[in-house]
Amino acid sequence: MKPYDLMVIGGGINGAGIARDAAGRGLSVLLCEKDDLAAHTSSASTKLIHGGLRYLEYYEFGLVRKALQEREVLLKAAPHIIWPLRFVMPHDQAQRPEWMIRCGLFLYDHLARREVLPGSETISFAKHPSGAPLKAAFKRGFVYSDGWVQDARLVVLNAMAAAEHGARIVTRTACVAARREGENWLCTLQHEDGRQEQVRARAVVNAAGPWVESLLKDTLQLPSPKSIRLVKGSHIVVKKLFDHPYAYIFQNPDKRIIFAIPYENDFTLIGTTDVEYHGDPGSVQIDGDEVDYLCRMSNRYFNSQIGPDDVLSTYSGVRPLLDDEASNASSVTRDYSLELDHNGAPMLSVFGGKITTYRKLAEEAVDRLAPLLGNQQPTWTAGVPLPGGDMPNADAAAFLAASQQRYPWLPAALVQRYVKSYGTRLHTLIGSARSLADLGEEVLPGVYEAELSYLVDQEWATSAEDILWRRSKLRLHLPANASVVLTDWLARYRQCAVQPDSTVVHSTQPG
Repeated sequence: MKPYDLMVIGGGINGAGIARDAAGRGLSVLLCEKDDLAAHTSSASTKLIHGGLRYLEYYEFGLVRKALQEREVLLKAAPHIIWPLRFVMPHDQAQRPEWMIRCGLFLYDHLARREVLPGSETISFAKHPSGAPLKAAFKRGFVYSDGWVQDARLVVLNAMAAAEHGARIVTRTACVAARREGENWLCTLQHEDGRQEQVRARAVVNAAGPWVESLLKDTLQLPSPKSIRLVKGSHIVVKKLFDHPYAYIFQNPDKRIIFAIPYENDFTLIGTTDVEYHGDPGSVQIDGDEVDYLCRMSNRYFNSQIGPDDVLSTYSGVRPLLDDEASNASSVTRDYSLELDHNGAPMLSVFGGKITTYRKLAEEAVDRLAPLLGNQQPTWTAGVPLPGGDMPNADAAAFLAASQQRYPWLPAALVQRYVKSYGTRLHTLIGSARSLADLGEEVLPGVYEAELSYLVDQEWATSAEDILWRRSKLRLHLPANASVVLTDWLARYRQCAVQPDSTVVHSTQPG
């Protein structure tokens, strides 16, 4: 069997980013993920592309600068799923003095070059739209810029780009054993149906996130050079608490930060918590104390008061942070470490990291591995759009207007959702359709067969949860039985795909 140049274990943002970078340099790549793409940490973030303003407090200037630089790169690479967002920071006398916060924001504005985003400013809530939802005690505040991202879609787009450069992407497939054999790794993969497959790879990347240490010790039979610290972050979703486009960043009396962000048009997303976690990363859930904490912190600032009964949805994830022996979870570094073991066939492990710096992490990882594999191709991802992001001047608003003209028969809300999910790939999804009827059955309100088949055939979606929560956030908008209806449709679609007399065969792997 011919070996792959590189096998990547883990289909989160770091694994998908590394697969994309390596495949684009001409390496043959296999990425395996035991669950769905972005099934864990990478779909449970606060969904921000940001420098990390609060990390300045811990003097992590290098990390903040790197993240701010990447913020600009990503805004241009995927303008359909990443867009600018202005953040409002209310100020009260219990916080640091205004002059000190202004100095911090000046530093945040100037640590890296800004081309897309406006700088910070001081505001009076009596004159600014963000003041109306706040309690009267808050008179002044600050506004600064960062970015918002559909986090799970970012992972999928990186996997699609990798596949379009020749990578093989296999989901719901675990690496259950691996050992060095001569100049290669011999790896055993177990697919969801129990079938096992052996593959060889000249190098392995361990991008298993919360499982990075256990994969090293239990599967690769190697000692772990670094430790990770599992920190649970939980979020709640409530009916929208304000009706303007700004987000809020609140600093609480315990010095922790939470965000309140406009979410999916009709909701407000509030989070995150920082709680030490010692359980199974695959079974993480919000607890009552976290719900109470997030409600209490929201109530400290907003006129509209909320309680646990107002929570419509929640999600939690475990962040595998590089253990720097910090005294509390909130102050653990969000930086990363790449550990290379080349005592034989190379193996690189990824410890830590944050979604904003994933592309730079991937670039550094492949820079270290490629020469060991005889590959001298230069870095390439910084100026290349992700799938769907290749719109003129990275202008999503202009592309939306053009799409509404091109498809006048599409309802305005639907074309807007398509643009914000698929970008220019909406043309692939729509194909030759000239009317809503051409998009096939309306399986759920506003959800047509053309979109569902695209998600299955092009984006590795295999379950209702993949579609309703990771490829989209439609679960928030659809009837309670949406998952049952969609599960039934998926079963019928798969059955159609394997019929021997079927004229169309639907692949589970792009390319």
